[in-house]
Amino acid sequence: MTQSVQVQVGQAVPDFTLPASGGQDVRLSDCRGKKVVIYFYPKDMTPGCTQESCDFRDYHGDFATHNAVVLGISPDDLKSHAKFIEKHSLPFTLLSDTEHKVADLFGVWQLKKMYGREYYGIVRSTFLIDEEGKLAKEWRNVKVKEHTTEVLEAVRTLG
Repeated sequence: MTQSVQVQVGQAVPDFTLPASGGQDVRLSDCRGKKVVIYFYPKDMTPGCTQESCDFRDYHGDFATHNAVVLGISPDDLKSHAKFIEKHSLPFTLLSDTEHKVADLFGVWQLKKMYGREYYGIVRSTFLIDEEGKLAKEWRNVKVKEHTTEVLEAVRTLG
């Protein structure tokens, strides 16, 4: 695995484009002028990822009130994302990072261990990007419980 230089707090986040739910591509630079919350999660329809996504859904209006866009990113394909969105009424865009290029950029595609087996996957993490496109805050190795309220509070205090 090639490890590229990962984004650091205070630095501009390099522009990227990923295929999005709804069939269009989303470019990070299209969100300039808004705060962007990007949450990386391992897999659609799994218990922790479902809880996290539903928490972001439940606070969606609060994020919008503070000029913030929420984007979920996982290695799942768009077909999987469409089912996930429909089943849980997710009001925000999910991006498909099947080649984990953006996950590598943020340093969240890592070697993991479960039941003695090693594999590469997403380490649940969230990033807050300010209106100018700079990384304002990061949460790595996230525990789902109450995480969304922490992120919302950071969005509020960002101004």
